[in-house]
Amino acid sequence: MTIARILRNKGSDVIGVAPGEDLAAIARTLVRHRLGAVLVRDEGGEVLGIVSERDIVRAFAEEDGVLDGRTAADVMTRKLFTATPDTPITRALEMMTDRRVRHLPVMEDGKLRGIVSIGDLVKARIEEAVTEAAALREYVTTG
Repeated sequence: MTIARILRNKGSDVIGVAPGEDLAAIARTLVRHRLGAVLVRDEGGEVLGIVSERDIVRAFAEEDGVLDGRTAADVMTRKLFTATPDTPITRALEMMTDRRVRHLPVMEDGKLRGIVSIGDLVKARIEEAVTEAAALREYVTTG
């Protein structure tokens, strides 16, 4: 199974924020949309980075609980690890585990196609395992 299948099921809409967006507004966006991260994009839609819940918590701790004036550009992770629609789910899980990230933007031909979370991948992998187990049970019982 590949990332493309996950995107077909979940959709490819991605919530983005501008580099100048303040962290409190980003936190509200995360809560409102039940997300763990948002992509930071310029006016042309180019992906500049990602801001996760962890990034906001880290900024909060570093500034003794004050986020005034801090923006996406201040805390975003600029070096993005990405997947393509053709990336196998197992490979994407390995990438996320090895690099300790929970979200992978999905890029194709330099264009953003979506984003997947580790939860999306785990859910898909569980569904795949259940399907495989059912097929094996069927094979064993019917011979």
